[in-house]
Amino acid sequence: MEVLRGIDLDIARGEVVAVVGPSGAGKTTLLQILGTLSKPDAGTVEVDGRRVDTLRGAELVRLRNERIGFVFQFHHLLPEFTAAENVMIPALIGRRSRAEAERRAAELLELLGVGHRATHKPAELSGGEQQRVAVARALMNDPAVVFADEPSGNLDSVNREELHRLFFDLRDRFGYTFVIVTHDNDLASMSDRRITLRDGRLVSVG
Repeated sequence: MEVLRGIDLDIARGEVVAVVGPSGAGKTTLLQILGTLSKPDAGTVEVDGRRVDTLRGAELVRLRNERIGFVFQFHHLLPEFTAAENVMIPALIGRRSRAEAERRAAELLELLGVGHRATHKPAELSGGEQQRVAVARALMNDPAVVFADEPSGNLDSVNREELHRLFFDLRDRFGYTFVIVTHDNDLASMSDRRITLRDGRLVSVG
């Protein structure tokens, strides 16, 4: 079954881009292909100036670890680890020293307003706090791009608005690039560009 057809898309460094469209339009599939979690049947994908759709094995794992961050709707934090330990995982996978990983995790958690929750496990955190920890984890290795799939879909209105502002603050202060699949019209209207998919095709960019 052909899910995406004729997609031709460039995303610039430092952009916040919203991907919108009805359910079944291909939004999550597009995000998975851009994030190297799925491979396209045809065409090419480049991240940070490097073609990634041809990468395999350890080379792909390294690229994903070093240059791509992910934020999901349901956080996917490991329940047995503290907030700080969850944030450290990408750095430890990348073979950075534990001391460096601890320093960077503490810095990110403080930056995202949850430094005081560093030693708490996910079950002890609110939904908004868990998502901030997930964002910190995505930023751990200073990625070229962060892909987010309905990141605020499981949050109440207050935490949703705070998370949306956080994405733009991170972009403005540090130049991070975000590509966000969302059904949230407020977030889409705030974004630098809105990419609309329908039936697997890109129908508008603006």
